[in-house]
Amino acid sequence: MPKHVAVLMGGWSSEREVSLNSGAACADALELNGYRVSRIDVGRDVAAVLGELRPDVAFNALHGPFGEDGTIQGVLEILDIPYTHSGVLASALAMHKDKAKAIAVAAGVPVAEHRIVSRAEAAASHVLPPPYVVKPLSEGSSFGILIVPRDQAHPPQSILGESWSWGEAVMVERYVPGREITCAAMGPPGAEEALQVTEIVPVGHSFYDYEAKYAQGGSEHILPAPLKPKIYQKVRRLTLEAHRAMGCRGVSRSDFRYDEAGNGELVWLEINTQPGMTRTSLVPELAAQAGYSFGELVTWMVEDASCRR
Repeated sequence: MPKHVAVLMGGWSSEREVSLNSGAACADALELNGYRVSRIDVGRDVAAVLGELRPDVAFNALHGPFGEDGTIQGVLEILDIPYTHSGVLASALAMHKDKAKAIAVAAGVPVAEHRIVSRAEAAASHVLPPPYVVKPLSEGSSFGILIVPRDQAHPPQSILGESWSWGEAVMVERYVPGREITCAAMGPPGAEEALQVTEIVPVGHSFYDYEAKYAQGGSEHILPAPLKPKIYQKVRRLTLEAHRAMGCRGVSRSDFRYDEAGNGELVWLEINTQPGMTRTSLVPELAAQAGYSFGELVTWMVEDASCRR
């Protein structure tokens, strides 16, 4: 009998649409590879749904809070259902940008200086000298990110608007100019490997925002990234160090900024424990460069699944 895989997608975070696309692509590929697949648009009754369904494996294609922060991972642990990607602790740490940066620093991974303040403080005065970036503490897909340029006299006021839905605490981080670089780590514990390195060039966007990430033609992915060999290998090494320091499992993706035209600074921004999984997403592209088809990639994730990750 084929293995029964429940693909968890959707949910209710800001990244719902991205998750639905990731989940559909993964479910299609798993069905083509002979698995019995149940597609679950996750609601708050997910524990009851999974308890009745009792799949052999849960393929976690959720993004954002509740799916990427240790919450659904805890539910799956209680239900004793093996699942893909990182476990409870690594997911929670990676999703919280401040905690993730603290672990990265302890592991020797370079980061940009930052402060954690309330959004009222961030709107009252410049917390750092411009240019700087204001980020929600626990969001993905660039939701809520504001870039304050060098010549902006006043701090951003939109952060106080009713449309802001990403919490009261924010990270204010020194802006690092330069190139957008990403790399993925993949493999079983103790035998993880860094894949190749991609440069992301936003097209028609000032930075790699939500539209640049997901709109057709919003960005160009250059793989392998045209970097000096020393920098290229440093990105791969830091990606692996961040993955291991955070305790990630399965596949993760680390994002960097590289100020090649300035002081040569390479800065780690964050780690993604639930990277996008459509056929044109960054991780499937990186895996393809390493010789994994999309179907082989998702199959490996299912076969790697476990509890107590």
